[in-house]
Amino acid sequence: MDQNNNPPVNAAGIDPAFVPGLTPPRPAQATERATGPADAAPDTAPDADPAAEPKAEAEAETEAAVADNEPQPRSDGPVFEVSDRCGSITVDSTGITFRLDDETAEFNWPEIGAVETNTPRFARRLTIRVYTTSRHSYDLHIEAPSRNLLKQWATELDTALDSYFEDTTTTTS
Repeated sequence: MDQNNNPPVNAAGIDPAFVPGLTPPRPAQATERATGPADAAPDTAPDADPAAEPKAEAEAETEAAVADNEPQPRSDGPVFEVSDRCGSITVDSTGITFRLDDETAEFNWPEIGAVETNTPRFARRLTIRVYTTSRHSYDLHIEAPSRNLLKQWATELDTALDSYFEDTTTTTS
């Protein structure tokens, strides 16, 4: 009799890094390696390994290449940013970023298929749902201090989204 009748487990339920757009916080060691310790003295040991220098240069080049591949915010489009006590939503020229407590999900414009916004009639909550091209959806809710500010946020968000989603339909006569 086969004992391996376990149902398949969704990888996102086990490993949060499986979810597209979700970037985990950087470990302290990686941050220290990238920036260097604040009070570190230069290594002047006479028996330093000469083979370590090319390796350090290769690591620096790799880090520079990774930094070049990351999308940098441009100033040629509107920026929409709102936050409440535990989350924030940012829409800029690189894409849409959700932050909730210590987690961040970044969606670049090429991977975004659609964006849905919702403002309930009798509440002060702005909901943004991002649909990716891989047919997944992610949403975040932000509480507004007042209904008037919620209406202002909705208008500003529509303006920002309209500038980044170009109308690609053309009419021919």
